[in-house]
Amino acid sequence: MKITDVELIVLEAPGGYEAPRGAEEAYGIKYLAVVRIKTDAGITGYADIETQPQVARAIVEASSKGATPGFHGLKSILIGEDPFEVERLWQKMYMGTVYYGRRGAAIQVISGIDIALWDIMGKATQKPIYKLLGGGYRKKVRAYASTLFRSESWAIQEACKRYLDQGFTAVKFGWGVFGEDPRRDVALVEAARRALGDNNDLLVDAGWFVHRTPKEAIDLVRHIEPYRPFFVEELLHPEDYDGYAQVADAVDVLIACGEQESTEWGFQALIERGRVDVAQPDISRCGGFTVARKIVHMTELHNRLCIPHSWTSDLLTAASLHLCAFMRRSVFVEFNVTEGPLSRLLCTNPIRAKEGYLEVPQEPGLGVEVDEIALEKYAVR
Repeated sequence: MKITDVELIVLEAPGGYEAPRGAEEAYGIKYLAVVRIKTDAGITGYADIETQPQVARAIVEASSKGATPGFHGLKSILIGEDPFEVERLWQKMYMGTVYYGRRGAAIQVISGIDIALWDIMGKATQKPIYKLLGGGYRKKVRAYASTLFRSESWAIQEACKRYLDQGFTAVKFGWGVFGEDPRRDVALVEAARRALGDNNDLLVDAGWFVHRTPKEAIDLVRHIEPYRPFFVEELLHPEDYDGYAQVADAVDVLIACGEQESTEWGFQALIERGRVDVAQPDISRCGGFTVARKIVHMTELHNRLCIPHSWTSDLLTAASLHLCAFMRRSVFVEFNVTEGPLSRLLCTNPIRAKEGYLEVPQEPGLGVEVDEIALEKYAVR
């Protein structure tokens, strides 16, 4: 089997990404990149990527003719290659973009391509990806509803009631107004705990765009500790490894980070130097399955938790479920509950929560079918 085409499709939803004004659900994703890889066997692989999609398309389509090594476009690197050779192709893409890549958009596109290659392998062998990764420890994974902070306590409580009514037993609030007023931050977390009760889990994403010193982050955690968050996520800038270590050593609450991190080297620094309790690889950013399975092994070696970041469409949710099935211990999978079409409508067999769990897809590859009509509808040429 050989790769015959690599496409980066830019999608745009008609609405805008904004925090809710009341208790209503957020609209969700405005722009999204989808990778589509075709083969001479008639098998097509897909992945979505939360990145700047126009930049991603340029990285795929850039000419390599006469280019200096390290300045190549990814499509030219992959045409004619065997999609099963994911380790070799990952290194070929990494070195082919190394002078303008190494991190950021280049690694994010490599991540999407890698996911799509695994999707092809699964479809070719008629096996779900978790079996190709090495095993399935579970058929379902506990999900947390991932949503944005509301600006008022009553809105937080109404939102929590809706998630509980939908069967969720864990909710994560993040971003929105959080970080603007320390006293309101504590009040919103308190409202969420009150609404969720003692038997459900609360998770908090502090939003690293808010600039905090390590001591300010420690003070925030100590103020919300009485409301028993399962973890507090991204208190500091992603590169502040020493600051994360300072926070993790000072508090009892689990400290989580990693959605912005990439490559096995980056996660080694985050775990060993940053000493975070929870690594959060986003499979569409960290390097794809080829890197994510190494991160799982790394977290197991260091006795840390691995909870994938997954905040785009059912394509990434499916990928994250396969990674969670492969882990020896899986605590949660993130489930984006926003309402927009790029969150909800890209697959003909959408993933739905049942009694607070998501079932691991059992069909070949990712196990979800891309809706080509929806791709065409939202595509930007």
